[in-house]
Amino acid sequence: MKRILYWFRNDLRLHDNEAFSRAVRQADEVLPVFIFNPALFAQLPRLGFRKTEIFRASFLVESVADLRRNLRNRGAHLIVRVGDPAQILAELAREIKADAIYASKEVTSEETGMESRLSKLLKPQNIDLELFWQSTLYHVRDLPFDISRLPDVFSQFRNQVERRAKIRATVEDPMRVKLVPEIDPGDMPSLASFGFSAEQIEALNRPDARRAVAFKGGETVALQRLESYLWEKDLIKTYKETRNGLLGEDYSSKFSAWLAHGCLSPRLIYEEVLRYEDERVKNDSTYWLIFELIWRDFFRFVALRFGDRIFKPSGIKHDLQKRWRHDQNLFIRWTEGQTGIPFVDANMRELAATGFMSNRGRQNVGSFLVKDLGIDWTWGAAWFESMLVDYDPCSNWGNWNYTAGVGNDPREDRYFNIYSQATRYDEAGEYVKHWLPELAKVPAPKVHIVSNLSPQEQRQYDVALGDTYPMPLVNPNKWLKR
Repeated sequence: MKRILYWFRNDLRLHDNEAFSRAVRQADEVLPVFIFNPALFAQLPRLGFRKTEIFRASFLVESVADLRRNLRNRGAHLIVRVGDPAQILAELAREIKADAIYASKEVTSEETGMESRLSKLLKPQNIDLELFWQSTLYHVRDLPFDISRLPDVFSQFRNQVERRAKIRATVEDPMRVKLVPEIDPGDMPSLASFGFSAEQIEALNRPDARRAVAFKGGETVALQRLESYLWEKDLIKTYKETRNGLLGEDYSSKFSAWLAHGCLSPRLIYEEVLRYEDERVKNDSTYWLIFELIWRDFFRFVALRFGDRIFKPSGIKHDLQKRWRHDQNLFIRWTEGQTGIPFVDANMRELAATGFMSNRGRQNVGSFLVKDLGIDWTWGAAWFESMLVDYDPCSNWGNWNYTAGVGNDPREDRYFNIYSQATRYDEAGEYVKHWLPELAKVPAPKVHIVSNLSPQEQRQYDVALGDTYPMPLVNPNKWLKR
């Protein structure tokens, strides 16, 4: 009787889950397990906010609950526990006399550290830990170079993998799963059990009506979004033109949250795009969605190559010359959307109210924090980690390395002119007014630099600078001169 304990991590799906499919094929009985690690919800001591705030915590709980339902439909169950994953897994493996634990391979240090601890605990029991690479479009073993020779520049990486590597086919879902019997499945934890207050939970249950998309966790919703975006609404055919949008549900695919939790396979998206190109239309937009998945791969391989350097202020470049400010007040003004720069504030308030922000917004608020305020970029990356429903360690910290100028970006000192970005992507000021209702009456040509309003204009447009809307932390007129 062969028994395998399957540890679900950031692969919360049954479709195209090679590791879980192998466990089901190779074992007589399988025990699927997910463990909520309380450390993920702890306060960050210096910064004073949680490592994972309520938006992603809720999405994670929903994703695990959906996985549990999907396993029940296949005759199994998901064992849920709360605590130290390495300890709990080792105890469960001993209890069921498991031959092995199978799991998805991760690359960043918190996750790989957990893998090492688990492996040490299993060794005296003679239980194997087998890890499977399944988070990327291109499999790490299929890269046309050793990871130590990963190209520094994304375009070189993309050209090489597109020319010289193949994307593996998706793996079939297991239709039936034979469960190890007589193991208490455990209850799903509540958000309150992770220390979230009744007020926070109540606010979550009364979501902001201005949000772009109602993110709900789980494979079921992920597959519905894929079907809707490609096949029902035909939105992919204009993706390249609309992807820099700021308002609404459909300017971009919004797949990122489900990809980050493994509720949606990048290879399934790829196969569906190819089918769409075959059956409907093939153009720059359909390719561009694949292009974005390749970017996601690149950041994961960068994290694999450079390790903990992606989390350090000196970054991938190991640039020890850069000096960063650690001004808590300035940082809090940024997190709360109180910088006095409307385009920055609107994006930051959207993040605070919904756990989401557009890609265009992320680039601008990041550039403002590090280039205009000079604040330590790792603070910004940690805030995004805490708040974003689609947080992925490799993409988040990799992008912040670029923003701070300590990544492997071919463009030296990348800088965003916030005013020109705002007038280009929010010309009519609709986005800014959507999130900053106090500026609703300011005409579009003036709304992106409200600090230039005369006292008479302030009265005319119902704005009181320094009262109803803050004075700017930097002089925005510098952007007019560039």
